[in-house]
Amino acid sequence: MANMEQEYKNILVPVDGSDSAEKALRRAVESAKANHAHLDILNVIDTRQFSVSFSGMMDGGGSIVYQTFEDTEAYMNELKDSIVKDGFTDVDIHIRFGSPKTVIAKDFIEDHHSDLIIMGQSGLKAVERMLMGAVTNYVTRIAPCDVLVVK
Repeated sequence: MANMEQEYKNILVPVDGSDSAEKALRRAVESAKANHAHLDILNVIDTRQFSVSFSGMMDGGGSIVYQTFEDTEAYMNELKDSIVKDGFTDVDIHIRFGSPKTVIAKDFIEDHHSDLIIMGQSGLKAVERMLMGAVTNYVTRIAPCDVLVVK
């Protein structure tokens, strides 16, 4: 009987700071180790949150966006440092701007040739859980590669 287990080489895990994403990250690290695969950790800063309604609050033309990026970068570096400290070094972090579902399901995969996405089932807050559920649903339907949803 043929071995039906897929071997993955480029694993993508999108993170947003939620418990669900953290669980997915742990699973992704395990999978990357088992497959001797490269791991990409991605955070997508949703540009829709910086709509015109925020324009009056942006001193200097973008301090909210800049601060969001800085906070995200610090968070992503902490994740990578923790993973490297635990002995897995074939890992990169990425921060993108845009629609999370499009960046995850299409753009990033095309750029990095991901063959597996491991993602959490829901986001941080009630509204984000609803939106993340929509993102997860979209990714599972649209992504050209395998998707593992961690509950």
